[in-house]
Amino acid sequence: MRPFTLLTGRAAPLPGSDVPSGIGKTPVTRPLTLGPEGFESDEQADRRVHGGVEKAVHHYPRDHYRTWRADLGDLPALLAPGGFGENISTAGLTEAEVAVGDIFRLGGALVQVSQGRQPCWKLNHRFGVPDMARRVQLTGRTGWYYRVLQPGTVAPDDRLELVDRPAPDWTLRRLWHALYVDRMNLAELEGMAALDLLAEGWRKYAVRRLESRRVEDWSKRLDGTA
Repeated sequence: MRPFTLLTGRAAPLPGSDVPSGIGKTPVTRPLTLGPEGFESDEQADRRVHGGVEKAVHHYPRDHYRTWRADLGDLPALLAPGGFGENISTAGLTEAEVAVGDIFRLGGALVQVSQGRQPCWKLNHRFGVPDMARRVQLTGRTGWYYRVLQPGTVAPDDRLELVDRPAPDWTLRRLWHALYVDRMNLAELEGMAALDLLAEGWRKYAVRRLESRRVEDWSKRLDGTA
């Protein structure tokens, strides 16, 4: 059982932009209701690509902050949890240990790992680093999302407890490697396409690559271009 920091935030303009985003999260001090699409009092500005049942809760490892500070210096958004828009912050749990389909007891709720995070260009504005989204994707320090299996109340002094691992071999690190590193490994893509526990959007990436034998263009998502 792991302690965690619980964070939420309202949508606000990104630094240096008039584009609204809910990426800025701050710790809460009271219990919150967690429903199928996320926590009460939490917002996502663009619901086309953020939030929803497969991205109801965002978890980002606190462990990565030290590494980012070593890479980039003591940027304001790296001084405390919440810089990456996470709702849950823990120590000692990373993409190398967590697998798709892992089920956790989160306070009075039950959540399941649905997919890794695909970083977008809003991170570039958030951190004031022009290629921050690409750095996150390149390093695999992405964090992950949960779907909510059982709604409930979550309090800041609750614990995160792993209760089941239906697909332990499919770690988030393995998925990241298949999606962004060994990008046309057909055996891995076939495994992703057949992994029912994985969010449909990610399975579709695998299916499209298998059919087209091409890797998609990430420029719009990472750079905000086109």
